[in-house]
Amino acid sequence: MNIRKHRGRKLISLILVVLILQLSFPVTAEVLNQSNLDLNYFLYIKSLIENNYFYDLTESELMEGAIKGLFQALDENSQYYTKEEYEKLVEDLSGDFVGIGVYIKEDKGSIIITEPIKGSPAEKAGLKPQDEIISVDGKSVKGKSLEEVTRLIKGAPGTTVKIGINRNNRKIYKNIKRAEITINPVEYQILKDNIGYLKISQFNPHTYESVLSALKEFDKKKISNIIIDLRNNPGGMLGEVVNVLNLFIPEGPIVHVKYKNNVEQTYYSKLKKAKYKLAVLVNENSASASEIFAGAVKDREVGKIIGTKTYGKGTVQQIITLPYGDGIKLTIAEYQTPNRKTINQKGIQPDIVVRNPNQQLQKAIEILSQ
Repeated sequence: MNIRKHRGRKLISLILVVLILQLSFPVTAEVLNQSNLDLNYFLYIKSLIENNYFYDLTESELMEGAIKGLFQALDENSQYYTKEEYEKLVEDLSGDFVGIGVYIKEDKGSIIITEPIKGSPAEKAGLKPQDEIISVDGKSVKGKSLEEVTRLIKGAPGTTVKIGINRNNRKIYKNIKRAEITINPVEYQILKDNIGYLKISQFNPHTYESVLSALKEFDKKKISNIIIDLRNNPGGMLGEVVNVLNLFIPEGPIVHVKYKNNVEQTYYSKLKKAKYKLAVLVNENSASASEIFAGAVKDREVGKIIGTKTYGKGTVQQIITLPYGDGIKLTIAEYQTPNRKTINQKGIQPDIVVRNPNQQLQKAIEILSQ
């Protein structure tokens, strides 16, 4: 055996041990005396990071990460939001925002208009689906994220923004006046055989009033058979879906909500008699408030549920504003259908399973035409 090599290996091992000892930080007696992971242990780890982490890190960044870490122990629907994230959440939930009224997406580095909102300044200015936004107020948006472009487009109501678009390799520039945009989550029409069709995309603060307006139009035509399309509806506000269900469900329970410490609240319909026969379309993306709606219709037997099994989000979240403009979304309850069926992680099983999306609407028409 080569003695020099052997001694060399011993020397390398000795150096590694020294390095490890240098990188091993002492655990204080105070920390060792703690029987559980607690605030003292957290502060100990925080000090190790602050004193030894190589890259620059501010106290604010470290604490923000710590707060976000708290929510990793909770369910997937509870979340912490920074000030910027929270402002966007509140705007999304309100159904209102100031801008030009377009839905946009990022596609391979380009910002593409997917659809202008009906009646919005963008639609009136002639912006169309598939238009590529190339500039805002003369500044190129190349390399900017979806969020950055959104912030550039937004502004005070009544102010003007210049939008540059690329349409079929032709550059077009539009001066568009910003306005308060209200997202109407309801579309309706009358189908063959005098069947009403209601598409509800979400349960935001405008859903009840929009459904009520649609039903008034249906009543003028003496329509009593209605298809309610909840496919891809992610949910929304508990109070809003309860109000909408009061238009369809006869007197009795709508949903049971179970809070901490065995506290329960049951929401009831006050409608004397159901006047509509329903067919409700759902799929795997129908969640939360959509499942409350489908569960109530199914259990109270005022219609048939058609499509595929729903998502299975049977929890209620509370939005809490924090002192620095940030906020949290916290799961505070679970809900059950009128017949006390649990929805969370189970979903609503349709009365009639139709897996092909192109056949679901036709099946609903057939059911209501019988």
